Amino acid sequence: MNAVGVAQEIIRPEVLQAVIVSALGSLAKSVTLAIDEVVVDVAPAHYLDAMRCLRTASGCQFEMLVDLCGVDYSEYRDGLWEGARYAVVSQLLSVNLNQRVRVRVFAHDDGFPVVPSVTSIWRSADWYEREAFDLFGIVFDGHDDLRRILTDYGFIGHPFRKDFPLSGHVEMRYDEEQRRVVYQPVTIEPREITPRIIREDKYGGLH
Repeated sequence: MNAVGVAQEIIRPEVLQAVIVSALGSLAKSVTLAIDEVVVDVAPAHYLDAMRCLRTASGCQFEMLVDLCGVDYSEYRDGLWEGARYAVVSQLLSVNLNQRVRVRVFAHDDGFPVVPSVTSIWRSADWYEREAFDLFGIVFDGHDDLRRILTDYGFIGHPFRKDFPLSGHVEMRYDEEQRRVVYQPVTIEPREITPRIIREDKYGGLH
């Protein structure tokens, strides 16, 4: 509902796409439609300027960042992906104009992925960026408190990376003799479990 209590009509995706293309200009690498949603791809060098524009430009006014996450594309399309490995994807919402947009930025360096922090634009990005750092190892330049948020203090690695082992690298337990929590290499042997499928010839009365 807007200020006078009248529901805003949802703008058609192709119309919003044209508005965003006009607003961003050369700041966007591409502005496409995917499943009836506008998707903006930007380079890291233009990321902050593009996000500020999306927040303030007439016809955009995305005053809310409702989600931000990391993505590891290394196994995308069964390993046929040839672009950069790590991306940050944000979901923006304009409450006033009743519209949404998705923004994606890829980190240039797969070995040390870095993208600018948008906490100066949306403070709600704080914990989202910490989560992406914790789980994917993506560094957010300009974040004023970038530290792990979900894993334990002694955790090694980034568990949402596709090459991270399911069992992890270390395990923790309470040692009765030392009377403290200790860390040690994982003792569980990695194994692949294949479910057993039971077929019945007359299941459900079918012959």
